[in-house]
Amino acid sequence: MKKLNLDQGTIGRGRELAKLIVDKVQEHIDAHSTVAVERSVLRLLGIDGIDQAGVPVVNRVVEDLYAAGVLGKGAMYWLVNAMLNTQLSPQQVAEYVVNGEINLVELPIKSDQEIEKLANQLAISALHKIQDRREERERLIADLGKGPEPMLYVIVATGNVYEDAIQAQAAARQGADIIAVIRTTGQSLLDYVPYGPTTTGFGGTYATQANFKILREALDEVGQEVNRYIYLTNYCSGLCMPEIAVMGALERLDVMLNDSMYGIIFRDINMKRTFVDQFFSRLINGYAGIIINTGEDNYLTTADAMESGHTVLASELINEQFAFRCGMVSEQLGLGHAFEIDPKTPNGFLYELAQAQLVREVFPHSPIKYMPPTKFMTGNIFKGHVQDTLFNVCSIMTGQSLHLLGILTEAIHTPLIQDRFLSIESARYVFDNMRGLADEICFKKDGVIQQRASEVLEKAVVLLEEIAEMGLMQAIAAGYFADITRTPEGGKGLNGVIVRENGYLNPFIPLMLKGGRRNG
Repeated sequence: MKKLNLDQGTIGRGRELAKLIVDKVQEHIDAHSTVAVERSVLRLLGIDGIDQAGVPVVNRVVEDLYAAGVLGKGAMYWLVNAMLNTQLSPQQVAEYVVNGEINLVELPIKSDQEIEKLANQLAISALHKIQDRREERERLIADLGKGPEPMLYVIVATGNVYEDAIQAQAAARQGADIIAVIRTTGQSLLDYVPYGPTTTGFGGTYATQANFKILREALDEVGQEVNRYIYLTNYCSGLCMPEIAVMGALERLDVMLNDSMYGIIFRDINMKRTFVDQFFSRLINGYAGIIINTGEDNYLTTADAMESGHTVLASELINEQFAFRCGMVSEQLGLGHAFEIDPKTPNGFLYELAQAQLVREVFPHSPIKYMPPTKFMTGNIFKGHVQDTLFNVCSIMTGQSLHLLGILTEAIHTPLIQDRFLSIESARYVFDNMRGLADEICFKKDGVIQQRASEVLEKAVVLLEEIAEMGLMQAIAAGYFADITRTPEGGKGLNGVIVRENGYLNPFIPLMLKGGRRNG
C-alpha cells in the first residue's frame, strides 16, 4: 500500500540516473576479468581439491596461466584446449597441471571452433547442475511452505561448523526462518577458499563448500521436523566473491550477502576488482534463484542516519541496476537498510518509519532486508530489548520481508541459544499482534513521515545526478558512501584484474544472461 504520496517521476528519474551510472562501470566490467572469476569458471566445471601444501587446485591452475601472461584468453580456453589434446576430464587436466605433467600453454592449439564447441557443451552441463539445485529448492518450498513475512533471520557464528549446525537447528525449532552463518574474521581478504569442514573460526565460521553442505543438510533435516523450509545464508563477498557464489549455487544456499560496493568501502578491496567480481557472482546467484542481500545497512554504522539516509536509497538504486545487468529480477533483491537513528532524536521513530516505508515503496517487489539497531546499543540489555522491540514494530508496520533479529547480548558476547530464543519470542509476539496493522493505517498528508520520505528521495536523486556526472569510482573516492574514501588504484586485489584479450572465452556469461530453465 502506498502511503507516502511519493513523486513517481522523481523515483523514475532516480532509476534513470542509476542506470547511467552502472552503464559506465559496465564498460570496465566487460573489458576485464579477474583471477577469482577464472577460478570460478574452473569450479563450475567441477574442479575441486587442494595440493599437498593445501593450496586449492583452481588457484594453482590460474596462477600458472597468470604467470605465463595468457590468462586474458580465459582459463576455460586453455583448459578445453588441453582436454581436446589429452581426452582427459577437467579435474584430470587440473591435477596433471598441479603435478607438473602438463603445461597448458605448451600444448598444440586446436581450432577456435573446436574449443568453443566443447566449452559451450561443458558450460551447459555445469549449469544444468545449478538448475537441478534450484528446482530442488522450489519443490521443497512448495511441499513445506515457508515462514510468513517478515521472515525471521538470525545469525549463527560459533567458528565450529558442527556446533553451528546444532545451533542453527535449535534456532529453527525456536521459530527462525533464515539462518545466516557469518564468516570468520578476515576471510573476505583471503584470495583463496579454504577447503573442507572447519572448526577453528573466530567471530564466524569459514565459508567452504564442505561447510555449506553440512549446514544445508542440517537445515533440510530440521525443516522436515518443523514443517517449513529453512533458508540458509552466507557471505558472497570479498576477494573470492564469485567462487563462493559457485559453492552456494551447488550446495543450494538460498540467500547470499552480495553487495556491489561493500567490499570496497568496508574491507578496502580494490574497486576495479570488486566491480568485475560482483558481476560474475551475481550472474551465478541470479541463475541459481538465490536472493542477494546488499549492504547499505552498514553505511549508517559510520555515517549519521539522519544526515545520510539518502545515501542508502541512492546506493540501493545503484545496486538494483547492477543486479538487473546480471539478469536478476526484483524478487531476488534483498536491498538492505537499518534502524539506526539515534534513539535520543525527537520523533526518531517517525523518521525510522519514513525511511523503512520509503524503501518498501520504491522497491515494491523486492524482499527488503531490514537490519536491527547496532550503532547505539550500549550493553544495557534491557534498553536494548526495547530498541529491538521498536525495530520489530517498524518492520511489521512497513511490510518488510527479511527481518534480521536484534539479539539481547550482541554488544557483550557471541549470543547464546537462549538469547536467540528471547529475541524470536519477542518478534513473534509483535508480529502476531500487529499482523494487520499496516493495512489499517495511513500517514498524515504532508506530515512528518511524508515530508521526511520526500526529502530523502529528493536528496538521493540529487546525489545520483552528481555521481552520474563524475562517475561511481570517483564518487567512492570522494567518500559519498558511509563517509569512507577509497581510490580506484588502492585497496587489495588490483593485481588480480586482467584485461580480456580478443577471443576471451567464458561461455557461462552469455548462457546465464539468457536465463531460462534449461539452456541447450
